[in-house]
Amino acid sequence: MIAHTKKRIAIFTILLAGALPAGGADLLEIYRLAQSSDAQYAAARATWSASQEKLPQGLAGLLPAASLSASTQYNDRELRPRDPTISTSTGRFNSNSVSVSVTQPLYRPQNITAYGQAKTQVAQADAVFSLAAQDLILRVAQAYFDVLLGQDTVAFAQAQLVAIGRQLEQAKRNFEVGTATITDTHEAQSRYDITVSTEITARNDLEIRKRLLELLIGRPTPGTSPLGKRFELRTPEPASMDRWVAEAADNNLQVRISRANLEFSTQEIERNRAGHRPTIDAFATYSDSGSGSTSGVLGGTGTDTNNRVVGVQLAIPIYQGGIVSSRVREAVANEDKARQDLEGTRRTAELTARQAYLGVTSGIAQVRALEAALVSSQSSLASTRLGQEVGVRTQIDVLNAQQQLSQTRRDLAQAKYNYILALLRLKAAAGQLTEQDLAQVNAWLDR
Repeated sequence: MIAHTKKRIAIFTILLAGALPAGGADLLEIYRLAQSSDAQYAAARATWSASQEKLPQGLAGLLPAASLSASTQYNDRELRPRDPTISTSTGRFNSNSVSVSVTQPLYRPQNITAYGQAKTQVAQADAVFSLAAQDLILRVAQAYFDVLLGQDTVAFAQAQLVAIGRQLEQAKRNFEVGTATITDTHEAQSRYDITVSTEITARNDLEIRKRLLELLIGRPTPGTSPLGKRFELRTPEPASMDRWVAEAADNNLQVRISRANLEFSTQEIERNRAGHRPTIDAFATYSDSGSGSTSGVLGGTGTDTNNRVVGVQLAIPIYQGGIVSSRVREAVANEDKARQDLEGTRRTAELTARQAYLGVTSGIAQVRALEAALVSSQSSLASTRLGQEVGVRTQIDVLNAQQQLSQTRRDLAQAKYNYILALLRLKAAAGQLTEQDLAQVNAWLDR
């Protein structure tokens, strides 16, 4: 049985070495893959491209409109006079016409306001796409560090299996020579079996995390680069929560989107009110028509006609059934809704900035505390093993110390990842998150 346990320990030692990636894709490389493959980001990019067409569409209402029309027809004419003394006459001939007309709006307040709305929509679309870019950075970072945490969890579980396996082997030897009871063996075996179950769960969880990352990059998850020794804790700059909150209230992308929506709603009121105002257009028309010579009793030589018209047209709306006033009232109500939405979005942005700031500052304290706890756990395990050798500590005490050390290592790894994500979320809350921030985090990884 001792030989069998040694074999299992050797296997888990090999697995432990394989679980730690010697090198792989870094965070920026994964982000590049997601930029080209993530369906959600691609949809946002297509939506942004479509929104850019709002500007030429709005401008079209201020530019000239020209049209060309042409027609040809065959005429079969029959004249039947009511006077019975006059005989019926017939005629057959072709007639053709070509007409070109140009209209230039001179004063159309609705079109002017619609052009302003188009500019607002384009600015809003830019903010929406920037938000999608920020969201992609956060989703990539979350998925990447979730995979790293999953790998760490598997590695720590395997390391614990190796350590507990050695304790189990020692307990069996001691029992065989009569220096320990069967209770120590059973306790070590129980911890070993529980840790095997934990390791299996950790492997399943890691596979799920890899599949989630695959959703972003559209291909199997490559090897990932772990967090290295260059990682350092940085306090937010500026180191003032109020300044970050103020920045979020003004520049958060959701706030900018809501602000553009309010501006559009205000413009919509003006556009509908313009329905009461007169419009002035300049127009010019040129037409050329001709009628072929007739055949039959009517006879004739045919005619050609050229017509040129230039003018200015004034249109004054008087009454349209009350629809314009109704649309104005509707737009006023929508503006009030947009104003309330903006206020709600601003408050949410402020809360998000506070949470992210506290996440960074508390994350720094937590990482430092867990680093100290890791040193203490290592010392505790060493002392407990020594105490077991001299007979003042039991097998259970050693197993508990090993479990505490493994849990502290996992908690420290998770605290570091949470700190990094909080740092990125703080930048996003203030509308400042860019690829450069991701590059700074990427510099903390070991290839």
